[in-house]
Amino acid sequence: MQRQNWLITGVSTGLGRAFAQAALSAGHTVVGTVRSENDVRAFEELGPGHAHGRILDVTDGGAVTGVVAEVERSVGPLDVVVANAGYGLEGTFEETPLAEVRRQFDVNVFGAMATLQAALPHMRARRRGHLMAVTSMGGLMAVPGMSADCGSKFALEGILEALGKEVAQFGIHVTAIEPGSFRTDWAGRSMTRAARTVADYYDLFAPIREARQKASGNQLGNPAKAGEAVVHITSVDQPPAHLVLGSDALRLVTAARTAVDEDIRAWEALSRTTDFPQGAQL
Repeated sequence: MQRQNWLITGVSTGLGRAFAQAALSAGHTVVGTVRSENDVRAFEELGPGHAHGRILDVTDGGAVTGVVAEVERSVGPLDVVVANAGYGLEGTFEETPLAEVRRQFDVNVFGAMATLQAALPHMRARRRGHLMAVTSMGGLMAVPGMSADCGSKFALEGILEALGKEVAQFGIHVTAIEPGSFRTDWAGRSMTRAARTVADYYDLFAPIREARQKASGNQLGNPAKAGEAVVHITSVDQPPAHLVLGSDALRLVTAARTAVDEDIRAWEALSRTTDFPQGAQL
C-alpha cells in the first residue's frame, strides 16, 4: 500500500481515534485535530514521528483553513481527509431548543464543510485525493428523539453526494461514512440531551432514551474494525460513495430506504399529476 498523509478531525476518542490508529498501523502519517494540549501529547504518543496533533475548533472556519494550509506545508500533501468531529443531540423535536439545533448543525454540518472546503483546493490542484465525512446510519434513516442529529446527518449526506459528483472529474473521491452503533462514548458522556418538558412524549421517548443509555458501552460495533474498513477503501480504485458500517446499520438503513421506495410506488400516480403537459425534463 502506498504511504499516505491523512487529516482526521476529532481524534481524542471514539471513531476518530479508531480511524487514526488504523491508519497509523497501516504505515500512514496522520494529523489529528483535538481540543487541548494534553490531547495533542496523548495523540502523538500513538505513533511518534507519524502522529501529529493540532488544536482546532472546527466551527472556526478561518482556523480550519489555516491548519490545513500549515499541514500541507509542514507535514506534506494530504491524500485523505476525514471530517469526523461531531456529537449527538438527543431530544424530541418539540423539546429541543433551536439554539441547541443551531449548535448541532454548526459542528456536524458546517464544521465538516469547512474541513473539506479547506482541503479541496490542494487536492484539486494535484488532481487526486479522498475526502470523507462521518455522517451516521441516522443520515439515511431516522428514529424518534433524534430529529436534530438526524437532520444534521441528512444535510451532510446531501452535501457529500453533490460534492462527489462535482469533483470526480478531478480524480477526487468522496465517501460518506455511515456507522451504526459502535462501542464508543457517543451515546454516553459525549451525548447532549435536551430536557424532557412535554409529558405527552414520555411514553414514547422514555424507553428509547433509557435503552440507549443502557446499551452505551455494550454496542455491537467494534471501532477498530471500523478503522480497518475505512483504511481499506482508501486503497481501492473505486471507493464507495456510501460506506455503511455495522450489521445494525445495514438492517435499519435498508428498512428505511425500502419504506421510501414503497411510498414512491404507492403515490406515483398522484406525483405525475403535477406536471405541465409539456415541459423540460431534468
